Amino acid sequence: MSNSTEKTNIVEVAAAVLQREDGSFLLAQRPAGKIWAGYWEFPGGKIEPGETPHHALLRELHEELGIAVETAYPWVTRVFAYPHSTVRLNFFRVTAWNGDMHPHEGQHFSWQHLPDITVSPVLPANDPVLRALSLPVLYAISNVQELGEDEFLDQLKTSLKKGLRLVQLREKNLDRDALRELALKMMPLFREHNASLIINADIELAQEVGAGGVQLTARQLVELRERPDVEWCAASCHSTNELHRAEELGCDFALLSPVLQTKSHPGAPHLGWERFAAIAAGSSIPVYALGGLSHADMESAWLHGAHGIALLRQAW
Repeated sequence: MSNSTEKTNIVEVAAAVLQREDGSFLLAQRPAGKIWAGYWEFPGGKIEPGETPHHALLRELHEELGIAVETAYPWVTRVFAYPHSTVRLNFFRVTAWNGDMHPHEGQHFSWQHLPDITVSPVLPANDPVLRALSLPVLYAISNVQELGEDEFLDQLKTSLKKGLRLVQLREKNLDRDALRELALKMMPLFREHNASLIINADIELAQEVGAGGVQLTARQLVELRERPDVEWCAASCHSTNELHRAEELGCDFALLSPVLQTKSHPGAPHLGWERFAAIAAGSSIPVYALGGLSHADMESAWLHGAHGIALLRQAW
């Protein structure tokens, strides 16, 4: 949902996705006497006047769970209209905390794993958040042009075995027939490892080969009037306006680039981390950082509001 909704009458909330190393995350059940009692949600609470979302998060988790947050990364922001009010949920991914967790307000808690959520009902506002949470933090982009097809496919097999789950097929030097042939060679590997292959730009090809989705170009964002019929729809963005358009179109996630200088375009303008953070702030969909990055930049990406990083040469 777009974040262009006016702030008037919107209840601002800080919400936490508390994550353990095994990938599980915490859901809380709303206690009796509250609106939507019995429903499950991510813990958090209202942002008080004068508070930043981050400060509200620290206070709420201490009051609600008895923990002191050590590490919290800004993530996505969702606006949801309930019958009784409209809320803006400012989500953080919380990965480190101190203290023994126990409910201070008498509510129940449950650690959950995707894709199988064992508690219900879950508040409607959290459905797209759970979907976003299923995305891996690393998004690899193919590099057949430099590696050669055989070497690339070998690298792909190895990476999928090690846990890579999201790859974009982007080979501008290949014609459509060659790209189709390569995609068909790749698809059995993705099915075997329950991973997603995203095809760059070519919606029909993605549908034809049964790929996991499509990566829309900036031009397609302008031209398309509705979201393509694919499982995952991503967008390549370079500005605030393009990211907003990706949200409006119903894209599931976005690439925002270039963050740093790249090998292919030395000396070209780039966003830098502060500009990246300013554009990504408040996005309703996960944003991957792309451009001049390596695996070592993951922490910087999280600190500046990214869901993760996208890598081309460094991925292989």
